[in-house]
Amino acid sequence: MSSPLSSQSAPSDVAHAPSETTTTSYEKHRRIVVLTDGYSNPFVAKTAISLLRYRTADIVAVLGGKTAEKTAQELLGAGGDIPVVASLQEVNEPDAIYVGIAPPGGKLPEAWRPLLLEAIGRGIDIISGLHDFVTEDSEYRTAAATSGASLWDVRKNRFKSVATGQPFRHECLRILTVGHDCSVGKMVVSLEVERALREEGLDAAFLATGQTGIMISGHGIPVDCVVSDFVNGAVETFVRENEQHDIQLIEGQGSLSHPSFSAVTLGLLHGAAPQGLIYCYEAGRHEVKGLSGIPIPSHRKLLQAYEVAGNLRAPCQIIGIAANTRNLSAQEAEAELARMRDEFELPVCDVYRTGAQPLVAAVHKLREAQVNT
Repeated sequence: MSSPLSSQSAPSDVAHAPSETTTTSYEKHRRIVVLTDGYSNPFVAKTAISLLRYRTADIVAVLGGKTAEKTAQELLGAGGDIPVVASLQEVNEPDAIYVGIAPPGGKLPEAWRPLLLEAIGRGIDIISGLHDFVTEDSEYRTAAATSGASLWDVRKNRFKSVATGQPFRHECLRILTVGHDCSVGKMVVSLEVERALREEGLDAAFLATGQTGIMISGHGIPVDCVVSDFVNGAVETFVRENEQHDIQLIEGQGSLSHPSFSAVTLGLLHGAAPQGLIYCYEAGRHEVKGLSGIPIPSHRKLLQAYEVAGNLRAPCQIIGIAANTRNLSAQEAEAELARMRDEFELPVCDVYRTGAQPLVAAVHKLREAQVNT
């Protein structure tokens, strides 16, 4: 199926954006260097951490600069024995550098320019998910045109179609992860549930809507960089391109109550028209991330809001809750999960600590109900 997505025009073929079918060539990279130099902390390097978890076999090194840590596991808590290096000279035949940070404002550090130019000069592809586009930098483009390296901006797109609101294939079950705030694990929950379903032999697909998910899966819609009028249409098109799958796990973004990013959340809800929602939250977080003094509404209020907003488009229900208990002890986490189960009478789990099975069972239950309607 043809999509309204297309690459921005460029004077040479070294600059790329999401293709006409939202599929990219990221999967071809098998010797990736993840770049975090100077920003190797969980808050900023969350893209690197997710790449280390889900594309482990394709990553040969983390370029973390001068640091005492020698492995990715020591530096970022993921990636096992993947080495941390201080320069590209320490890596044998890398085929790509993936920018592994997501700093506030999405700016590409100017201090990285010599390093990136060195990589481009060696014919190494550059893949960036930042708002600061490498394909619009004349120095990078000139170097790439000479060396044959490719420059990829994951967020760059020219989607200009509105949603039609037409129904999707009835047999295609769509599950969207939603949250009480940003950066609570919506992508991870989607990936873990999809993986568990596929291990059961089911036709499940992960639909990425953010830069990290796109880098992991190789295709997707960068919804936070789509013009607001076209967010619903971009999501609807992406879902329709993948409705041959029996189950879709659609990566959520933002939060319906977030003062900055609620528009993207609503666009996903109405563009994807999911039948089921998985609510994600971080235990112990009570203020909106990055907005000091702004309280997060109660879980109950948000659960109700998501169902009301979703049902404005199509029948929709919360089917389970995914807790992020990273800041709790094992005993505290167990108590938190039990408390949420008792309060909301829904399946609750932490996909890292306790596995995704309760959410998988919830998907099965909804699928059975869908088949019988």
